[in-house]
Amino acid sequence: MDLCAVSTNLSHSLLAEMAVFVQVVESGSFSAAARLLGTSPSATSRSVAKLEQALALQLLHRTTRKLRLSEQGEEAFLRCRSMLDAAHSVMEISGQGAAEPEGLISVSVPKAVGRFVLHPHIPAFLRRYPKVDVHLRLEDRYMDLIDDRVDLALRITDRPSPGLIGRQLMTIEHLLCATPEYLAQHGTPQQPQDLAQHSCIYLGETPNDARWKFRRTGKTITVNVRGRYAANHTGVRLDAVKQHLGIGSLPYFTARQALDSGEVVQVLPEWDFLSSYHGGLWLLYAPNQHLPPKLRVFIDYLVACLAKEPQLKRLA
Repeated sequence: MDLCAVSTNLSHSLLAEMAVFVQVVESGSFSAAARLLGTSPSATSRSVAKLEQALALQLLHRTTRKLRLSEQGEEAFLRCRSMLDAAHSVMEISGQGAAEPEGLISVSVPKAVGRFVLHPHIPAFLRRYPKVDVHLRLEDRYMDLIDDRVDLALRITDRPSPGLIGRQLMTIEHLLCATPEYLAQHGTPQQPQDLAQHSCIYLGETPNDARWKFRRTGKTITVNVRGRYAANHTGVRLDAVKQHLGIGSLPYFTARQALDSGEVVQVLPEWDFLSSYHGGLWLLYAPNQHLPPKLRVFIDYLVACLAKEPQLKRLA
């Protein structure tokens, strides 16, 4: 028996079921997939069951409330998704596919980065690609590409997840800032230890958020700070700084406009402020030789836009 021929015939006969399986995973339910496919939920369920039977694998764990991919189902989904993307790529070459990128892109991004860095560039992208829709999911928690049905994930890290394709978009840096009025009244810190005598505005989610770390010429210093106000939102901390409530920790992308206008000034600029919310901003996605056009143009657009983002100027 020619095993290669058997394998080829088997895969050819299951192409439709593979496509249905991908639609079920991306839609989140058999009924939602059925609506998009123009068929019934029972027929959709039978297609997935046929694929599972042929592969001798359980691809989906079914409960009354949700579907969840099995470990082997995750691998099968990635390969089936790749197959469909390759098919769309061939259709584009032949001129039978979509003339322009289209479809929905789901993007996971940390809240502050989404609001201050990513969102300002989205309106122009939507105008440029009228058939592409974007769903920004602004959450600071880790979101899994498969379980959370996310196409792209923006993460702040120095160690991108193995097994994913990554592009570093920019560097996220933190700094301390205050208003000239606050510093005129309370004095300007000359070294990190001076912060212990100031009202400091910090994240406040864990005790370590009040332990500020600094580095200069290889020397690291930790200072325990305190203040009357803590907030886990960078926009709120920026506004608190503007209200002269103290010295605040902020990512540069949040404070940039206020710094440029002189409304706030950087504190201890000769020291690197080491926040847990710093590192490379990486764009991550599942490995795939045939990226859908909608993802390809979105990735290229973000890379081009964020390459122009101003970075914090360091003192020599």
